[in-house]
Amino acid sequence: MLSTLSRKLLMCLTGLFLSFFLLIHFLGNLQLFLPAEQAHLQFNAYSHFLSGNILIKMVSYVLYASIILHAMDGLIITLKNKKSGGHYQSENRGRASTWQSRNMGILGTVILIFLVIHFQNFWYVYKFGNPPLDDNGNKDLYILVVTVFKEWWYVIIYILSMAALCYHLIHGIHSAARTLGLYHPKFVQWFKTAGIIYSLIISIGFALMPVYVFFTAK
Repeated sequence: MLSTLSRKLLMCLTGLFLSFFLLIHFLGNLQLFLPAEQAHLQFNAYSHFLSGNILIKMVSYVLYASIILHAMDGLIITLKNKKSGGHYQSENRGRASTWQSRNMGILGTVILIFLVIHFQNFWYVYKFGNPPLDDNGNKDLYILVVTVFKEWWYVIIYILSMAALCYHLIHGIHSAARTLGLYHPKFVQWFKTAGIIYSLIISIGFALMPVYVFFTAK
């Protein structure tokens, strides 16, 4: 059995890996903001490259494992803290805990439900379904994205999920810095500011993608 410290370290490392993956995924998906015709072919070519690259496939297995481990550790830590009457990863040192630190379990659950929906709509259909092919013979993931993002209810779910992700990241980066011993008083404000900026850029950027496609794509 892992100790609480070991679980927090595993939570920290998997969380940092997932945060790095979010950045890469975000940069790749910025192609959705290109003019429609260019975005169509370029996004599909990018997706085809990723699906056929052996290194990317290996990284994807690490991604799946990280999501599972992160979710399981989060659940275990949340349940243990509820039993002890504390809050999720509460390291307040006499200060009032933040809203996100008190609700990390709820935020994590919202994100996990969103991931299940997201994987089913895109990853599963792309890998195991029969999506159409574009003019270059690549699976037409762009058309799939446009079709899903044209559903108003999905856009709302996406935006709400990105709001949950934002709060989750803000607290997660703050907590990871503490766990790794990087939270020195000289750099505390820098870490907090960097974490908030990163969380806002990633979350708002992702949230704008379905909104942009909903209002512009034909």
